[in-house]
Amino acid sequence: MKHAFLLVILGLLLLLAGYVYYRTWQLLPAKTWYRPLFSVLYGLLWVSLFAGLLAENWLPPVLGQTLAFVGYTFLVILIYLLITYVLTDLLQLVLTIWPEGSFQTLSLRRWITVASLAVIFVSLAVGYYRFRHPQAVHLELTANKPTQGKQLRIVMASDLHLGSSIGKKQLQQYVKLLNASNPDLILLVGDLTDRALGPVFEQNLGPELANLKATHGVFAISGNHEYYSGRPDSLYHYLNTHGVRVLRDETILIDSALYLLGRDDRTNPKRSELARLTASLDPSLPVIVMDHQPYHLEEPASLGIDLQLSGHTHRGQFFPGNLIVKWLFEIGYGYGKKDNTHVYVSSGLGIWGPQYRIGSQSEYVVIDLSF
Repeated sequence: MKHAFLLVILGLLLLLAGYVYYRTWQLLPAKTWYRPLFSVLYGLLWVSLFAGLLAENWLPPVLGQTLAFVGYTFLVILIYLLITYVLTDLLQLVLTIWPEGSFQTLSLRRWITVASLAVIFVSLAVGYYRFRHPQAVHLELTANKPTQGKQLRIVMASDLHLGSSIGKKQLQQYVKLLNASNPDLILLVGDLTDRALGPVFEQNLGPELANLKATHGVFAISGNHEYYSGRPDSLYHYLNTHGVRVLRDETILIDSALYLLGRDDRTNPKRSELARLTASLDPSLPVIVMDHQPYHLEEPASLGIDLQLSGHTHRGQFFPGNLIVKWLFEIGYGYGKKDNTHVYVSSGLGIWGPQYRIGSQSEYVVIDLSF
């Protein structure tokens, strides 16, 4: 079933790629070198994309990062050209009822495509800046439990996706940003690494993670991408030996005053039920839950959880993905409340794939929690 689904997705991708190729080829002047050159370039870009996707574990980090950047940039341009061409086809249908001779179809298509490419490249420039310059989101929250007169500064980051696209230099920037907030807790809420672990080990990113500093420690949970690697246990061991404690359906007591509960990702069908994980906890103490994917928010609300932190959605990462996320999730991005449970879903510090934030922003979250 899984392989059949992948074949369907691959077939649709090739069909859409063929449509974009054909429409672009039509726009190029005949009997010139433009069409053959375009065909060769189009093929090479596809090779870059699939090489970056399929050979991450075996390529040298610099080559892997270069192929990933080129290939994923091509993918974004392809998606936006697809939207352009579909809208242009619809416009052409409308113009068929226009008086004859008012428009020249090929000329109109060319002008629309040129204008669209200009918008696309400006959007890519802005989107790259928004990815490379993460913003801090500040929240002041109060737990719905008997007050102890305490406050805890939590710095949360999700979806770093360390690997081929995001390497050592970017991670060093992230570590400085998180440490600069003087956190009591640093929480890494899933998808700390990308699909392939080879680039993580090859670049030896562990010592950089070990530079994260927080009064009560640095904690992480799994995301779906940890399972895509095929060897999550190797990653968890690597993280634990470099100062990042991975919580897999585990609860720990922080400063004898607050519970931190880390759920395994829902990709694991054997993960524990939230009700079972909270059954033995002192109901008078606040509970923070880290759960990578923000589904079924009624569960933490019904169990009196004070704060749930999630990621996964990336806020769609680039338009129109942000609209899809808003439609799919009850809280697809940002702060919300379900009964007495505070919820924050982060757009993520890193990215998966294309290094662009178009309609979203890379971020980390600083929460001052009173309880």
